[in-house]
Amino acid sequence: MSRTFLSLKIYNYRVWFFTAIVANTGTWMQRVAQDWLVLTELTDNDAFAVGVTTALQFLPLLLVTPYAGVLADRYDKRKIMYVTQSLMGLLALGLGVLVLTDHATVELVYVFAFVLGTVSAFDTPPRQVFVSELVPPSHLANAIGLNSASFNSARLLGPAVAGLLIAAVGTGWVFVINGFSFGATLIGLMIMRSKDFHSSVPQPRAKGQIRQAVSYVRHRSDIIVIMVVAGVVSCLGLNFQLTSASMASEVFGKDAGEYGLLGSIMAIGSLTGALMAARRKESRVRLVVMSAFGFGIAAGINAMMPTYWTYAISCILVGYFTLTMLTSANMAIQSSVDPAIRGRIMALYQVVLMGSTPIGAPIVGAISDGVHPRWGIGIGAISALVVSVGALIWARKNWRVTFEYRRDETPHLLIIGPAEHAENRARRAAEKAKRRTSERTLDATTSEMAAISSSTVAVPPRSATPEEP
Repeated sequence: MSRTFLSLKIYNYRVWFFTAIVANTGTWMQRVAQDWLVLTELTDNDAFAVGVTTALQFLPLLLVTPYAGVLADRYDKRKIMYVTQSLMGLLALGLGVLVLTDHATVELVYVFAFVLGTVSAFDTPPRQVFVSELVPPSHLANAIGLNSASFNSARLLGPAVAGLLIAAVGTGWVFVINGFSFGATLIGLMIMRSKDFHSSVPQPRAKGQIRQAVSYVRHRSDIIVIMVVAGVVSCLGLNFQLTSASMASEVFGKDAGEYGLLGSIMAIGSLTGALMAARRKESRVRLVVMSAFGFGIAAGINAMMPTYWTYAISCILVGYFTLTMLTSANMAIQSSVDPAIRGRIMALYQVVLMGSTPIGAPIVGAISDGVHPRWGIGIGAISALVVSVGALIWARKNWRVTFEYRRDETPHLLIIGPAEHAENRARRAAEKAKRRTSERTLDATTSEMAAISSSTVAVPPRSATPEEP
């Protein structure tokens, strides 16, 4: 099996991978249906209301996720997900019933979004870290990349299926179908082999466990840079449901089917980025920063596209850089922290990544309504460029990052950062030690030859040698 799909050889991970595709497809269907419901059925193309819905769904991440990270380090992650996945399925079914019986209002959607966000906040840290318990450490980077590929395969299917279902049977049935899709995850968790888990040691209950994680991050400048870059881009740039809905309905005059198609087209780039990430054995900060810069360029182009189809095609590049950045950040953090604290660190990362959405979504929605939907995308492009350039300037000053262009080597442009500086120091130390060893050997040989020449070395007299019989 190729490096890209290495982790699929492991039974437990294989079960997780394919059941996650089913559940994630349903989740993407609900996201599209929820935004379309608020935008076109419960309001008159009110992008700000969509932004409020998104904000309420992600607001609990700011309040709950750090405690969810503590629970993920303290308890069995599989048991936590039994509860959270069941509750999320019931909430989807409940919203579907309200829509089908014509009892849904914007205010009720706000309530469901907030409650769903609360459950999701408890679900996210154990689900993120659970991947590390399905594979050995040598497969972790590949497993994280494939996990993103699974999520984006669902993202490829979900919006398109949602658009077709909305047009055929209405938004209510999309929520109902998503409710039943969570059964796939529950079945997958039940049929996994417990003896094959690579479980971390559960952490005992203790005071200050969140402060411990915050202190750990404060002393890791690489994690701080990753969180700042990913957080800013997520806050103002990753509001695709809102911006795509506004562009599809207001700028291009399209319906639900074309809106859903935009998400599927973007997922082509996202899936490509995830599969490329699965081939990497490691991830560094530089890849996160470079991907954020690439996202800024791609989003700027996306905002200026004149027609629906040119806009849709440009979404592929946006999806590629988005997933390259997010997967690289996930890989860099998970693979570099102690398993005993991994749940809490990933919880803090999710607070920064997803918790910034309640701040950014209303801002982007207001800009889309008050200025133009294109500027709703443009503000994300500008913020990505600013934060990535700022991170580069900071790295050059504090990490002594330099660039070298070498025509006779591939790649021609070399980035010399902390890892390369460490390798160079180790190489120089090894060469110095080797040189000292050679010098000591040469000095000893020279001293011995000098001693022999000056007769200071005792040589047995000839008379002391017994004559042959």
